[in-house]
Amino acid sequence: MSFQQQDLIELARTTMPFGKYSGRPLIRLPEEYLLWFQSKGWPSGRLGQLMALALLIRSEGLESLITPLMENPSR
Repeated sequence: MSFQQQDLIELARTTMPFGKYSGRPLIRLPEEYLLWFQSKGWPSGRLGQLMALALLIRSEGLESLITPLMENPSR
């Protein structure tokens, strides 16, 4: 998976549009939730790509790279 700086900014500012975690920033989704999607299949399109990137960043413990890019980091 390759990504650009813009992908990190988009990840930091995109919220989950549906379900139990609706409104939560993708980077703040529980890792177990992201792992479930990975096993069942990512949503199509950009949302799925960003969720996969969120899992990669979370699994490597690199969330601190995203926090400064968030519009409201306390969420």
